[in-house]
Amino acid sequence: MAHIEDKRFCRTRAFLGDEALSRLQDSTVMIIGLGAVGGYALEGIARAGVENLILVDFDRVEETNINRQILALDSTIGELKTTVASRRAADINPHANIKVKKLYVDESNIEELLEERVDFVIDAIDSLPSKCALIKALMAKNIPFISSMGAALKQDSAKIKVCTLNQTQGDSLARELRRRLKTEGVDLTKITCVSSIETPQKSLSAERKEERGHFRPILGSLPTITAIFGLTIANEAISRLCGQKQG
Repeated sequence: MAHIEDKRFCRTRAFLGDEALSRLQDSTVMIIGLGAVGGYALEGIARAGVENLILVDFDRVEETNINRQILALDSTIGELKTTVASRRAADINPHANIKVKKLYVDESNIEELLEERVDFVIDAIDSLPSKCALIKALMAKNIPFISSMGAALKQDSAKIKVCTLNQTQGDSLARELRRRLKTEGVDLTKITCVSSIETPQKSLSAERKEERGHFRPILGSLPTITAIFGLTIANEAISRLCGQKQG
């Protein structure tokens, strides 16, 4: 049930109107990945008034997350990101209906995950195999979604854009995603994403992080850029959910 008279969202209502706010409040949004980008996407979605949230992540907050993740605080280190995210969303909106799924999304569980009734999915995961599998499943089921591309090694906020996957430039994650999906006959023009066209800067760190049995380089990133990625994604989702933009 929508709580359209809630003063928390009076400014959203003043800007969008009763009907659009009601659409937002009645919508169900799934956010997959609650890290640097996904955490800020959740912040925007929750503060806009979306009441039905499905939050998906497998990880815990680490001290190294503090430079760029809104959910990462000294007080939350060691907690599951789904737990911290759920608590924060409920504190923003006590009327919210929040489901959490402690899950590393891959081909083995995507079908079950997408059995949930959902109006929009935010893909904020950075594992390429998982991202490919998720995008293919979302397209097969005609579920509206938006995907985050790479926010690391970027600094120019003016070069962050909403585009289709075929339009991305200067983004190594997007480039590899394009290659993989194209070989499987996926129409890249149907995939909306947020990406930066800035040429990546060099990372000064040679450190590597172990994740699920694999090592990958630690890429430098700024809190401002990951936040803008996440809030740009949230803004696109809000526009589509309240009927202001088709996609």
